[in-house]
Amino acid sequence: MKYSVSSYSFQQKISAGAMTQLDTVRAAAEMGFDAIEFTELKPVKAPSLEEQLAYADRIRETAEQHKIEIVAYLVGANLYRGSAEEDDKELARLRGQVEVAHRLGARILRHDVCYSERIGERVIGFEAMLPTMARHAREITEYAASLGIRTCSENHGFVAQDSDRMERMYYAVGHSNYGLLVDVGNFACVDEASVSAVSRLAPLAIHVHAKDFHCYPFGTPKREDANPLVTRGCNHLYGCTIGEGDIPVAQCLAILKRAGYDGYVTVEYEGSEDCMLGIPRGLERLRSYE
Repeated sequence: MKYSVSSYSFQQKISAGAMTQLDTVRAAAEMGFDAIEFTELKPVKAPSLEEQLAYADRIRETAEQHKIEIVAYLVGANLYRGSAEEDDKELARLRGQVEVAHRLGARILRHDVCYSERIGERVIGFEAMLPTMARHAREITEYAASLGIRTCSENHGFVAQDSDRMERMYYAVGHSNYGLLVDVGNFACVDEASVSAVSRLAPLAIHVHAKDFHCYPFGTPKREDANPLVTRGCNHLYGCTIGEGDIPVAQCLAILKRAGYDGYVTVEYEGSEDCMLGIPRGLERLRSYE
């Protein structure tokens, strides 16, 4: 398999002002990764599209200097905003993010689907939202295809995170340029077992994230060293180095390989340990699983 790292894995250092997204390129190359992916580019706190495009040029040039591929670009998105006017604004913004991916040289754009089944006080529900979200995802993938970029959505954001909902989203979009980003750890956020979820979605994956969590059931006292990610079922997750938690990462990768997946596996580190130690240890573990 080929291995990449998410720029988000370095968020500890970025948040502390010790690194920028540009700096992550050199760090990834020095750690021995084949590629890197980027979350939404932020050269400044609230960048314009023009500022993002210029930053993408700088990052791509730096990646070429370090001989490392930029494999994907990941952005937030809400494909159901409750009105045609708001939906059109979001689609226009996402087309701009496709252009950023193109300037980066990324072959894949991941966009989210949505974050809530509510519009104001009204609960819409996934069933009612699905046709609109799928239509919008199809519009984005058609635009991206014209620039040689595939699009995907991820098990992320609670609403479309369960494997059955991801599968239904995939078939509702119904476009050959659209696929799924399968994050082997994120199913725990909706209290779903990773092995069964990955088994279901492996044939539809065009990109993969590897991450690990320590999983604690509801009622467990919070750890003193970190704040938990609270699942939909109110269980607690603590990010950790791959191979040190409760997610069966090795088995999930074996499932993907058996299904024919041959793309990148991206380390997405969310632990409380120094990321400059946790990230390379995670890469070492992934290589040991081959």
